[in-house]
Amino acid sequence: MNHFSLLIFALAPSVIWLLYFLRKDVHPESNRMILKIFFYGMLIAFPAALLELGFFWFTEKLNFSSTIILILNFFIGVALVEEGLKYLVVKKKVLNNSEFDEPVDTMLYMIIAALGFAALENILILFSPQIFFQPLVEILGITAFRFVGATFLHALCSGTLGFFLALSFCEPKNKFKYLIRKTGLGIAVFLHGLYNFSIIAIEGDLKFILPLIILISLALFVFFGFRKVKKMESVCEVK
Repeated sequence: MNHFSLLIFALAPSVIWLLYFLRKDVHPESNRMILKIFFYGMLIAFPAALLELGFFWFTEKLNFSSTIILILNFFIGVALVEEGLKYLVVKKKVLNNSEFDEPVDTMLYMIIAALGFAALENILILFSPQIFFQPLVEILGITAFRFVGATFLHALCSGTLGFFLALSFCEPKNKFKYLIRKTGLGIAVFLHGLYNFSIIAIEGDLKFILPLIILISLALFVFFGFRKVKKMESVCEVK
């Protein structure tokens, strides 16, 4: 398979989900801003990889059981690093931007950053030596699995955090704003880590059932979250 075709397959899951979630906004964001946040989401995948490798190296030196090390790696080394960096993209590039003018934007831009991150992950996976020379049917299978799995998970976890960011704009006291945001980040990190832990470290039926439950629960939360945030817009200030 040539490089261009493989790039299309790598980008497809993120682009398809992006087009779906953009339909949730009745006041569409500018294409320039969407591409900018998507690109920043891709860029942070590089420091995320370095931080994760550094954390894995650190945990290898600890005299802990293999289960404890896996938990640390999945929940802190991966989930906290990735969710934290995606949040920083939105915090630094969106929340102080003039185009940020309604609470629902927090959910959309968190999802956009997440889909950019997932896109770069997909590119690195499909262009890896183990995958690059696989037959087309294998590439299609990996792309489909990433579409309903990791890419969707990234979008949903970040969308969940975006919902709590939106809630924080309805809270007049700063100390509660930060508490709400930390709660959202904690939930996103926990479910992201639990998903990764379940598909790697858990055996038996639960290996498939638990990730499915997490995805369905997050999807419902984000779906109804968009509805709630849209109703809040008349009473919440975003500046």
